[in-house]
Amino acid sequence: MKSDIEIAQESMPKPIIEIAEPLGLTGDDLELYGKYKAKIEWSAITEKANNPLGKLILVTAISPTPAGEGKSTVTIGLADALNQIGKQTVIALREPSLGPVMGIKGGATGGGKAQVLPMEDINLHFTGDMHAITAANNALSALIDNHIQQGNELGIDGRRVTWKRVVDLNDRALRQVIVGLGGPLQGVPREDGFDITVASEIMAILCLATSIDNLKERLGKILIGYSFEKQPIYVKDLAVQGALALLLKDALKPNLVQTIEGTPALIHGGPFANIAHGCNSVIATETALHLGEYTVTEAGFGADLGAEKFLDIKTPNLSKAPDAIVVVATIRALKMHGGVAVADLGTENLKALELGFSNLKRHVENMRKYGIPVVVALNEFSQDTEAERTLVETMCQQIDVTIARTAVWADGGAGGTDLAKAVVQVIEEKPANYQRLYTDDLPLADKASLIVREIYGGAEVEFAPKAKAQLQSFKEQGWDQLPICMAKTQYSFSDDPKRLGAPDDFTVTIREFVPKLGAGFIVALTGAVMTMPGLPKKPAAINMDVTSDGQAIGLF
Repeated sequence: MKSDIEIAQESMPKPIIEIAEPLGLTGDDLELYGKYKAKIEWSAITEKANNPLGKLILVTAISPTPAGEGKSTVTIGLADALNQIGKQTVIALREPSLGPVMGIKGGATGGGKAQVLPMEDINLHFTGDMHAITAANNALSALIDNHIQQGNELGIDGRRVTWKRVVDLNDRALRQVIVGLGGPLQGVPREDGFDITVASEIMAILCLATSIDNLKERLGKILIGYSFEKQPIYVKDLAVQGALALLLKDALKPNLVQTIEGTPALIHGGPFANIAHGCNSVIATETALHLGEYTVTEAGFGADLGAEKFLDIKTPNLSKAPDAIVVVATIRALKMHGGVAVADLGTENLKALELGFSNLKRHVENMRKYGIPVVVALNEFSQDTEAERTLVETMCQQIDVTIARTAVWADGGAGGTDLAKAVVQVIEEKPANYQRLYTDDLPLADKASLIVREIYGGAEVEFAPKAKAQLQSFKEQGWDQLPICMAKTQYSFSDDPKRLGAPDDFTVTIREFVPKLGAGFIVALTGAVMTMPGLPKKPAAINMDVTSDGQAIGLF
């Protein structure tokens, strides 16, 4: 069986200008990065904003497992299938982070015959967006430390600097560091730390900004720390939001690429859903909506994380809400949620499948709370038995949700036409009536409790002493009116990654809140979730190499 990279490298992509033409874009509308990649110019984005809005499809999934769900693969295959049935479709996806690419999770370009190209470039440096975000983030760190060194006019308390440096790699050794060592000429010593780039607030800002002016406004609102009098200090106090925006002006433009079948794909922004809001950029999604009849986008990890944040944080910044939600599931993953070990997933087990269905059922029920119709995509594996597939279809019928078998990994768009037809039918017959889970005026503690009860299925939230103190402080500052972004393990509805299926009657512990005022939300850190991942014992990087003529190998 050929690997994903072998399939991608055997494909024959079209020049990106040819992909752009059916969308009404010319060569003058593109900033080319070679033959097969381009950024869309601001003039074109502004012009196309006058086009009518297309339909929006959000793809999400059950709680992820090592068995694999294939959410990005289904997203890409669904878009290819929609084009095959005559619906002009554009994809809006996130950019991969080098951390998981070199670690264990992998990339974000799909798989098999449902991939975006050029997959090697996208999974590595792409158009440099991640590097620009990293540079802007660390430029701010340097400016903060320089301000302290050069007299500290703002009275920044080095013990209360909340802004961290970032790197787009999994590097646990950088989680806690000391900077400024070496004597008076080298700076003022203080504790610092690194997050992964995709957890940077600047990443979240880039993905929620609607224009360069809005970008600068959001950058100015970033909280960098507190003064000796314990008053908040912002980027605008340093007066460097313009410099940071300058570093980001090109990164703010969405990237245009294509699928193996030639479907246009806007890949832009890449916040993780377990430690950030997990959605691609507002600008890319909006642009796609104005370019195509249908836009297919995705949210990171399971629906309890990415989809909840898409609907409660991103959607209020969009011109429209999703018209349909697709929840991706595999029989393999459902059996894992039913208690089957990875080594035994190839054996038919209807009892475990029935138990694990509880995870899918809860995700479907949760998405319906937003007033949006739901379709289940059963992503097929060769080891699935017909009895298992039939059982999942029967259980979906019992909860009155449309289900379609999907074989896009093996067959590309042709393997997703049943899903495409089902989604179109649902959109035409069941108009969405979107409603957020909570209103902004609900107190932060109540927002967190509502998410835990309504989305996770838990009983209550426990606030650690630090979190309790922050709730009072944030209320005094007026920050409690912001949405909440739960940083939680992706593997379970609870904050314990080992509790699979659909656990209930559990308590979620919030140990700390992190204000992301430029992004416009408050992050709640739960359980043991970290904003800087580590590498596994045998990282994927071990298998990677490059040939003498520059061709990537071992990249999935």
